[in-house]
Amino acid sequence: MPQYQSKRLVLAATTLSALAMVTALSACAGGSSTAATSAASDVKAVGGEITSTGADSLTVVDPWVKAADTKAGMTAVFGALENTGTTDVTVQSAKTSASSTTELHEMVMVDGSMVMQKKEGGFVVKAGEKHELAPGGDHVMVLDLTKPIEAGDQVTVRLTLDDGSTEDFTALAKTTSAGEEKYDDTDGME
Repeated sequence: MPQYQSKRLVLAATTLSALAMVTALSACAGGSSTAATSAASDVKAVGGEITSTGADSLTVVDPWVKAADTKAGMTAVFGALENTGTTDVTVQSAKTSASSTTELHEMVMVDGSMVMQKKEGGFVVKAGEKHELAPGGDHVMVLDLTKPIEAGDQVTVRLTLDDGSTEDFTALAKTTSAGEEKYDDTDGME
């Protein structure tokens, strides 16, 4: 067997042994081995090297969604995107349990008024930094609500990153008057 294949087998065996130990230690400590297995599934082997995904370094801090009724037809998700990694991460899209239509939006000045529009290129979260999603700023827009979202409800959100990995979180619904922005109708939105 060529030497480089032998090294790959040793690396693979070492990685599997480490994952088994993490799972066993988690179970002994009363924790869930599912968490260890889930974390391990986000790690990819590329050319014999272990690499991580953008989702490994992205955390959503204090997520919440604005309560809304179906007459409003839309709402938004807010919070902070924190990148603890050493490379930039780009959020390219989002999906929610509240609707089949979700977009990434930003606020821009148009004819002297602040209006929201789709965020071309997604949200870039610089390495080691936070990117705020807030009323009056960048946010995850939830359109075509199928049922009301009341204070205390929970909405699940999945962010898809530029490397294809995903980050799932739950946003708690809150009542607020913030975020009463207008749409830029140049996109056909009103």
